[in-house]
Amino acid sequence: MNRKKCRNWNRREFGKASLLGALASSFSFKARGAELKIPLPGAQAQVILTGLAKGASDRALSDAVREAALAATDFSWLSRGDSILIKPVCNSNQIYPATTNPAGLTAMIRLLKDKGAGKVIVMDMGGVQRVKLSPDGLRGSTRQLMKENGLLAAAEAGGAELYFPEEEGWEAFFEDGPVSGSHWKKGIMVPKKLKESDHLVLMPRVARHMILGTTLGLKAVVGYMRFDARLEYHRDAATIYEKTAEANTIAALKDKLRLVVTTATKVITTLGPDSGYVAEPETGLIIASPNLVAHDMTALAWFMIARELTPDSEKRVYHDPYLSTNSAFNHGVVLVLGGVMEAAKTEAMKSYDFKTIWQEPTLNRAFQIFGGAPKVSLLDAGGKIPEPLKKELASRISPA
Repeated sequence: MNRKKCRNWNRREFGKASLLGALASSFSFKARGAELKIPLPGAQAQVILTGLAKGASDRALSDAVREAALAATDFSWLSRGDSILIKPVCNSNQIYPATTNPAGLTAMIRLLKDKGAGKVIVMDMGGVQRVKLSPDGLRGSTRQLMKENGLLAAAEAGGAELYFPEEEGWEAFFEDGPVSGSHWKKGIMVPKKLKESDHLVLMPRVARHMILGTTLGLKAVVGYMRFDARLEYHRDAATIYEKTAEANTIAALKDKLRLVVTTATKVITTLGPDSGYVAEPETGLIIASPNLVAHDMTALAWFMIARELTPDSEKRVYHDPYLSTNSAFNHGVVLVLGGVMEAAKTEAMKSYDFKTIWQEPTLNRAFQIFGGAPKVSLLDAGGKIPEPLKKELASRISPA
């Protein structure tokens, strides 16, 4: 395919696009928010936690990831020789916690191979600020992003294969559709490589997001999407939170997802997703669960705790624009994805100053479509998490 020799956008250039988006947003209709509902109770779900002291070595982190994963699942779903696709988060060339922790990725690959996996594939696609695929060509490279943030070396150290859908071009995707009644107008274009994999393991991180508020496991779904699907996702922004949750219901993902494992020893608590204030609590966490929604409930509670460690000076508008200008930044994304005409059609979107996990709109929509809010029990696999922290997490994920 034709690879356009275009350099990646830097933050200043992206800011200019967002400024143009802000001008376009002045012509948009008033933002319509997500319909938040009191969630129905769901099934029981367990989330495994392991604790790590601040500044723990990569060896200790690797051991903690392995311990959490082994406590979260017995791997009975894995037959010898099965192929597994690991989806990290590589939206940029920035190092952890802006992207998935490399040591954790290596540990997960090695554990899967120890359990009998045949082929382990690591796959993601970068954000449009740095990578853009179109029918006419390609700008940027997720492979290069992974070289720079350490994920490529980590995958190779574990013995995994690497796959980057944009390198195979526009036809490397197929259409899969969300659940009936979703806010997507059509199916979502995702990599054909998903069809070839027997199982999926998701490895996100915990961070602020200047457009969506937070980026956890559910939000990581955007990394699968071809760029025309990303255009619909961002342009029809009045339902962007709902579409985030709904995209996780396509069969290629929902039927194959076996485990979600997040290294959260550090958390980006402002700006996001690529930079911002990094909170590093005295006790960091590894969060693991077979249940994506239960995982995100716990990860969001952890984000909120970490955000409380953030100085107020770092939460001012310039450092943390989500609550004030997220819609303008989203217009900038649409401008990059689809040009001026598409940007002019972009819907305004709301922001949410959520004080509890029940008020966060993506998770709230997930409760509606995944069978209710899971009744989560937390298990400290290594016994290293202080009791007050365990109680605080438990209180935040329990209905009042």
